[in-house]
Amino acid sequence: NHNGKIPETTFLRIVPNEADKLLTRMKETVSVALLNGSHIAKVVDSTNANVGVFVVDHAERFTIGQKLSIDDDNSLPDDAYVIGIDMNASLNYGSITLSDSRGGAAFDFSAYTAGQNAKLYNPGVLSNGSFTSMRDALLSAANGGSAALYGQTKTAYPYLQAINAGSTFGASITASNILDKLFDFYTTVRTKGRGNANTILVSYKHLGSIMKIIETQKGPFSVSKQPMASLYGWTEIEITSVKGTLKIVGVQEADDDIIMFLDMSAFKFYTNGGFKKREAPDGKQYFEIRATTGYAYVLDFCLFGELVCLKPNTCGIIHAISY
Repeated sequence: NHNGKIPETTFLRIVPNEADKLLTRMKETVSVALLNGSHIAKVVDSTNANVGVFVVDHAERFTIGQKLSIDDDNSLPDDAYVIGIDMNASLNYGSITLSDSRGGAAFDFSAYTAGQNAKLYNPGVLSNGSFTSMRDALLSAANGGSAALYGQTKTAYPYLQAINAGSTFGASITASNILDKLFDFYTTVRTKGRGNANTILVSYKHLGSIMKIIETQKGPFSVSKQPMASLYGWTEIEITSVKGTLKIVGVQEADDDIIMFLDMSAFKFYTNGGFKKREAPDGKQYFEIRATTGYAYVLDFCLFGELVCLKPNTCGIIHAISY
């Protein structure tokens, strides 16, 4: 209580801290969209959907109070709000509880089921679209990707076709053979794609399996570059075998069902200034809102841009991984 006054030093300490947390959250959201597509997470269990509870594959991507869109294959999309998060709903997954209004009670969303591929989206994505994602760009339409890229049908041009591993190949990957499978597919991508797709993007789950293999049964594999944490939030490890050298990159926002083989020269992100904070004419980077409960300070961030895959054919992707 400062007798109605807020010391300037206190305010200046609070605002940057909150702004940094918001910007980090926004960067994570953009990363999910660029890697995996328009959805935030998939529903893996809808048993308790009648009380608003869904088990999802990535509960860490949600926050209390977050507005979402929910949709599945046989229902119309609806708005939902996160009112609860249980990070320990099961060993591998967490759950979220949804309401149909901000600050409301749990709502019956049983029309949306895991069997009908229910997913959660950011508001506006279903009607307005999102970034072109690596998943959509690299997967063929038959394997869950887009049928066209930048207005051109993929099947009409080999140049637009990334090398896809069959679903049987992805389903055959286990925690114990994943490294052998990556080197096998790397050979295929280099042969058919003729690029240099030696950067392998994996989820932390797969990175953990790979590091266990290296630690316990090096065999034909040797680490030419020790694990290194990037300031951007991913972990890299370089592995050499008789089949070549791969850079394995573990990314927090990557999904577990796909692994992407990237020729990094094939991608560019075009943007009009990157992340921006909206600034008022008087120089303030926040908006003040007065309510009977007190004051709130709102920060607006935006990102204009698009991910462009210049050479899809030099890259590859494994899908249908389920171990």
